[in-house]
Amino acid sequence: MKAIRILTRGIRDAFKSVIRNFSLSTAAITCSSITLILVATAMIISYNVNNITKDLEKELSIVVYLKEEATEEQIKDFKNRLEEMKNGNVLSYTYKSKEEWKLEMKNYSDTFSTALDYLETNPLLNSVTIIVKDVNHLKDTTEEIKKLDYVASADYGEGMAENLVKAFDVLEKATIVIVLALVLVTAFLIGNTIRLTIFSRRNEIEIMRLVGASNTSIRLPFLFEGLFLGILGSIIPILVTIYGYVLLYDHFNGYLFTHIIRLTEPFNFIIYIALLLLAIGAVIGMLGSYRAVRKYLKI
Repeated sequence: MKAIRILTRGIRDAFKSVIRNFSLSTAAITCSSITLILVATAMIISYNVNNITKDLEKELSIVVYLKEEATEEQIKDFKNRLEEMKNGNVLSYTYKSKEEWKLEMKNYSDTFSTALDYLETNPLLNSVTIIVKDVNHLKDTTEEIKKLDYVASADYGEGMAENLVKAFDVLEKATIVIVLALVLVTAFLIGNTIRLTIFSRRNEIEIMRLVGASNTSIRLPFLFEGLFLGILGSIIPILVTIYGYVLLYDHFNGYLFTHIIRLTEPFNFIIYIALLLLAIGAVIGMLGSYRAVRKYLKI
């Protein structure tokens, strides 16, 4: 019962303190809101960049042309070998016969149609387009496929594909670093603002110590106050994030500048961002209060 009584009193005193020290509380909330908006923006950009990167990586594939003399039985055997490679880096494959290629090219252009009709035999080759699980091993998988029977050629855009993969990796790591840096900056700014708030009330804490209040009963209201300030400071960023991203998504119809760059659908992605902002604000607020009371006021 005593613990519940102390907890209830701590929450009550924290509410009173937020209202009583309105100007300092407003400063802490404003600081939290501004920095958390920056964090939310960075998180949204980072998540979308990572998704765009993954979508573009899926477009990187290995195009295999089979030898002209390959029989139906040999082609079937080649497909079985690819099925076995699904335990490795092969995710999926699409087979297209030379007759399908011929029909597609004839439909694509009248010039191609005339030229192919003129020829007595079909000069095209059967092909297989292979999607891999890990684009970092694209070259190794291509070399492995080249060793299979009936393969005339296997190409993945050597050079260009590898440069794209490297660029994607750098971009993904850079966005993660930026988000982490902003979270640290947010923690520093919010923590310092709350410390200033508590430091201005050092006399109040000293009086509580003189009348015999325990360290726990002194710290608890400040911890809850930091929690409340962090939560209040995250409300505006959460609203800005939700409505801002939904409006952005609707305005561009889910794409940014081109259909290649597809934005992440708002739900449930934006809810996760909102909950993360709430958690960051609350945790940083409590930690800022705890450190200020423990370290700076030397309780």
